[in-house]
Amino acid sequence: MGSGQWMVEKRSGLENDSFLKEHETPSESGCLSIIVLGASGDLAKKKTFPALYHLYRQGFLHPDEVHIFGYARTRISDDELRDRIRGYLGKEAEVVSKFLQLIKYVSGSYDTEDGFQLLDKEISQHEVSKNSAEGSSRRLFYLALPPSVYPTVCRMIRKCCMNKSDNGGWTRIVIEKPFGKDLESAENLSAHIGELFEEAQLFRIDHYLGKELVQNLLVLRFANRFFLPLWNRDNISNVQIVFRENFGTEGRGGYFDEYGIIRDIIQNHLLQILCLVAMEKPVSLKPEYIRDEKVKVLQSVLPIRDEDVVLGQYEGYRDDPTVPDQSNTPTFATVVLRIHNERWEGVPFILKAGKALHSSKAEIRVQFKDVPGDIFKCQKQGRNEFVIRLQPSEAMYMKLTVKQPGLEMSTVQSELDLSYMQRYQGVPIPEAYERLILDTIRGDQQHFVRRDELKAAWEIFTPLLHRIDNGEMKPKEYQPGSRGPVEADELLAKAGYVQTHGYIWIPPTL
Repeated sequence: MGSGQWMVEKRSGLENDSFLKEHETPSESGCLSIIVLGASGDLAKKKTFPALYHLYRQGFLHPDEVHIFGYARTRISDDELRDRIRGYLGKEAEVVSKFLQLIKYVSGSYDTEDGFQLLDKEISQHEVSKNSAEGSSRRLFYLALPPSVYPTVCRMIRKCCMNKSDNGGWTRIVIEKPFGKDLESAENLSAHIGELFEEAQLFRIDHYLGKELVQNLLVLRFANRFFLPLWNRDNISNVQIVFRENFGTEGRGGYFDEYGIIRDIIQNHLLQILCLVAMEKPVSLKPEYIRDEKVKVLQSVLPIRDEDVVLGQYEGYRDDPTVPDQSNTPTFATVVLRIHNERWEGVPFILKAGKALHSSKAEIRVQFKDVPGDIFKCQKQGRNEFVIRLQPSEAMYMKLTVKQPGLEMSTVQSELDLSYMQRYQGVPIPEAYERLILDTIRGDQQHFVRRDELKAAWEIFTPLLHRIDNGEMKPKEYQPGSRGPVEADELLAKAGYVQTHGYIWIPPTL
């Protein structure tokens, strides 16, 4: 790419001027410092730095104004950090090399001022070298750290690393989940960090909100006329939001056992998707209006009943030496939520997540009610469904009944299919972290979790989690590679889901 490596790449002729204007490099005058705390860890190596690299190579991080700082306790040099992350960045050696030269490493503790004072000194030197006007520089702190050190690190940033912001500059903090383990711990964390920073400075990241098809949900619902009259309890029987992995904890057993599948996946990722599926149309696309509507959904969710929950733990989970022999932690859960409002009264929202299952995928499945007066006698073939496949093989497809080609009047299930790999050939789908980091730089909080939203989410799940933690609810054992406990399928049927037999969606080939 030569001297123009930072310019936005042309995307298969599909872009236009309005797209470029919307996605151009942020235009603030002050230089930008991105500080990755926990820079020597796996999250930073596999997600944060690669996301920054892709933003750089597409022109969203201008080499003349941005500098990236890694901070961690590990004592390594700049070049050693660069070598650690080089293999995760890409194959364009010249571009990778120029990006890596933007990275400087600072070693220090997370609970003493000395390291943070040195970090502040390095950032300030960068700002001076770029001739930034006082008060115009921008500092983004990305906490790729365990939650246990958030309070201490945030206090150190506040005390040692804040910049003046009276001339358009800012300091912003990106916080990774988990945001606590229950309502009390989440509120304590929010209160502590809230004393140090304003809500507008805090970006609680849930990477599922950065996925392409999750971001498409509001467009689908509110920009297409034919969905508007259908999206309610009069037409929809049930909604499933599913996350499946075909592998177990894979060496993360000790960490996973502290949280379990509900805290790890359902209470955050799947619940955030539920909000976007169920929310009312916001006044506008301003982030606060969107987040207001999401909070209203969460506040309308009824308390979870024990009979609406099935827990599972795959056979062999406790063989991991880092997992307690008597662990009660679920690796699988199906939870039925019910929303008490005019639009969704009586429609079950089924959240389902599990590890060591028969396949890996994440999808939203909206199942419609039976057609009244079935003159074709085709109800047994299955109901209409609108499916949004989040990963892998991103797609949206509508399952519907059509006439079987031929001389006989027989029916068959088929689909209207929008598969991204086929429709948008050559158009790269951004990683969620790329999009969310760019949103942070722009100050757009639409796809981040607000404090009252976080509280409402924990209010829904904390009573259930405490019953599990206290041993009042036990997970059913299931075989690795299966669909999970058979009781989960029974709960689905009880909630009103009708499974389609004889139809399998196959991603179209190019």
